[in-house]
Amino acid sequence: MPLADHARFPLLFGPSPVHPLERLSDHLGGARVWAKREDCNSGLAYGGNKTRKLEYLLPDALAAGADTLVTIGGIQSNHTRQVAAVAARAGLRAVLVQESWVDWPDPVNDKVGNILLSRIMGADVRLVRAGFGIGFKESWHRALEDVRAAGGTPYAIPAGASDHPLGGLGFAQWAEEVRQQERELGVFFDTVVVCSVTGSTQAGMIAGFAGEDRPRRVIGIDASARLDETRSQVAKIARGTAELVGLGRDLRDDEITVLAGWAGDRYGIPVASTLDAIRLTGRLEGMIIDPVYEGKSMAGLIDLVRSGDIPRTSTVLYAHLGGQPALNAYSGVF
Repeated sequence: MPLADHARFPLLFGPSPVHPLERLSDHLGGARVWAKREDCNSGLAYGGNKTRKLEYLLPDALAAGADTLVTIGGIQSNHTRQVAAVAARAGLRAVLVQESWVDWPDPVNDKVGNILLSRIMGADVRLVRAGFGIGFKESWHRALEDVRAAGGTPYAIPAGASDHPLGGLGFAQWAEEVRQQERELGVFFDTVVVCSVTGSTQAGMIAGFAGEDRPRRVIGIDASARLDETRSQVAKIARGTAELVGLGRDLRDDEITVLAGWAGDRYGIPVASTLDAIRLTGRLEGMIIDPVYEGKSMAGLIDLVRSGDIPRTSTVLYAHLGGQPALNAYSGVF
């Protein structure tokens, strides 16, 4: 069915803002770079890209009679924080499985930032020792069973709200929002740069833009350090979302681009290019980005513009997905 016919629970202020990064563009000396700010998209606990996705999952949860949202992420998960906020907004409970996905030595890593906010919002936060993985984890299934055993009705939300039938709809809607903003601004963003880990943010964009006549590249920058897994996830979700919104054709492989080179060796560990990108963006634009996702996608954008892989004639849209609360857990590197 058309995207407009899918149930949506309003959680955003409206369209997220778009603005030019003029000083950064001048510094790089190539393509003109703009940002679309998912970190400013909602009044719910600093917003972020997952809040947009949850606009489509929440009606499904309510229709199912759920009283508890159950999800999973790392200790400093942006996603679990946004699920806690959405649960509070909807009058539901939240159970958050927070696994030790990132081997990070900061002694307050499990006390500050995203996890602190989730606790403030009343979520049931469960710390679990388990490594990074975007698949369906035993700890998550156990939490779902715990809710059922206590007489509750859980609604299962996978990591990043991604591997879910409705996971790509939020960013298919984002693509429509971009088109409207382009009409208002008189610009065309021929290249979109976005971070990819659990996959549905980029996947929704690909599906949402696929019906256009004009060529537009959606470049995913891998931050998982598991490129093949991430690319496969993006492709699966993009194709499922395209079918869900009635695209009417199969997506081509060349429409699905996920690039390696900026993730480092392990998820969640900032490398030199990450920190350089955070500092450069902060000092030139006053725009704060995080060390897990946005620092890596910005590092990719910087190198692609400088090298000319993104041509000088391009107008680039950088998707700022949020995540700044996690900076509190990485203070030592600054």
